[in-house]
Amino acid sequence: MQTKDTIAVITGGASGLGESCVRSLSALGARVAILDIAVERGEKLAAELGPNVIFVEADVTSDEGCRSAMQKIVAAFGTINVAINCAGVADPGKVISKKGPMSLAFFNRVVQINLVGTLNVIRLAVEQMLKNTPNEEGEKGVIINTASVAAFDGQIGQAAYSASKAGVAGMTLPIARECADYGIRVVAIAPGLFDTPMMAGLPESVRVQLAQTVPFPKRLGRPTEYSALARHIIENPMLNGECIRLDGSLRMTAR
Repeated sequence: MQTKDTIAVITGGASGLGESCVRSLSALGARVAILDIAVERGEKLAAELGPNVIFVEADVTSDEGCRSAMQKIVAAFGTINVAINCAGVADPGKVISKKGPMSLAFFNRVVQINLVGTLNVIRLAVEQMLKNTPNEEGEKGVIINTASVAAFDGQIGQAAYSASKAGVAGMTLPIARECADYGIRVVAIAPGLFDTPMMAGLPESVRVQLAQTVPFPKRLGRPTEYSALARHIIENPMLNGECIRLDGSLRMTAR
């Protein structure tokens, strides 16, 4: 599927990895819908990039909210060809701490946003993609999910985050197998340490230290490297059912 003239919905598109995808795809001629709860940032980005980019406020954990968002996107652009799921949280929390056991509310919130929210958007995007006319390869759509290296080598304090991202990685193949019958590809990206707003709050000394743990290149990943891979996934029809690590060969230590 060619990026030009595709219609993409990008969750978490107001910042970080999602914002990079919004900028990259729109620059290549795609029409893009930013789906996010960050209204001010999302509206500002859409206004900056022009009429081929719109902002639609929605919480990925909301059935009704995401259904309404999809309807607005289809009303504006006619259909959906690509869905990129970048919305997520990385809140740390130990199973047991000085405050006692981890609260189930905390664990559930992380899983609801990262895992259930991703599935929520997938199922509604697939519903729309089924209506598309297939291209010469028989494709009707492409779905890209964001897992994490924490899905495979999570650190202490990442039980909720690792579980949610392992779920994203784990559901990629079965959904890809199901959607193969529909001409829809499903791929996950598992980023390592990336220079996103999630990292921005850390002291510079900590950021430098983290960067040095990456074998090569010895730096934090750039959001543009994520969006470059997302574009390649869209355009390479043989990529399907895979979870691709994008991490500079990083393998996280226990702490």
